[in-house]
Amino acid sequence: MEQPRIVSLAPSATATLAALGVADRVVGVTAHCELDRPTVGGWLNPDYETVADLDPDLVCTSDGLQREIRDALQERGHRVHHHEPSRLDAVLAGFKSLAAAAGVDDAGEQLVADCRQRLDAVSETVGSDDGPVVYCEEWSDPPMAAGNWVPDAVDAAGGRYPFVDPGDRSQEVDHEAVAETDPDHAVLHICGTGDSVSADRLQERGWSLDAEVHVVDDSLLNQPSPKLIDGIELLSQRLYPNQS
Repeated sequence: MEQPRIVSLAPSATATLAALGVADRVVGVTAHCELDRPTVGGWLNPDYETVADLDPDLVCTSDGLQREIRDALQERGHRVHHHEPSRLDAVLAGFKSLAAAAGVDDAGEQLVADCRQRLDAVSETVGSDDGPVVYCEEWSDPPMAAGNWVPDAVDAAGGRYPFVDPGDRSQEVDHEAVAETDPDHAVLHICGTGDSVSADRLQERGWSLDAEVHVVDDSLLNQPSPKLIDGIELLSQRLYPNQS
């Protein structure tokens, strides 16, 4: 049986497909995806003719910002898997739905089981309910406290996140609002920058916080893929460096 041809227009879908063991079925990606395949344009501006030329059986999109792209692809007759998670559990559920769309249901079940096992292992090593306060910044101009699944990720890593409710969109914050919480840690995972951000960014902005600053590759917290589990594990290590 011929394997389905997949075009991924979302870095999160590309990373998840790789974790599911079907990267070899991916025939096209965006310029933002970490897979060496023909590119079909950017995350928000794919070339539909190039997508069509690749003759995919499945096209993957993600996030509300790609809804119009999803609709345009469906109007052109493409089969599309679209996922918009806002909580950690929904991220994991998306691994199963994408696996089903790609025809590898068992791989999806196994991936979710592995992720939950890793999350349980983190839970066993981190602190109590009175964990450290963590500020996570996903954008700096203007400063934005990360939302969506990031509050869940901080909680899973043993921290407290009083900035955005789990599942809510990221919110603009100012120095006063952040300083009032007296955060123990500040995590910079600025969208689109990888980990090439100065740890002095807050100080250079004029923010005076008595917090340990961590720069984290943005894909580890901003991307609803298995990389998010890597990010939670890394975050727990930063919050509890003395835990085994």
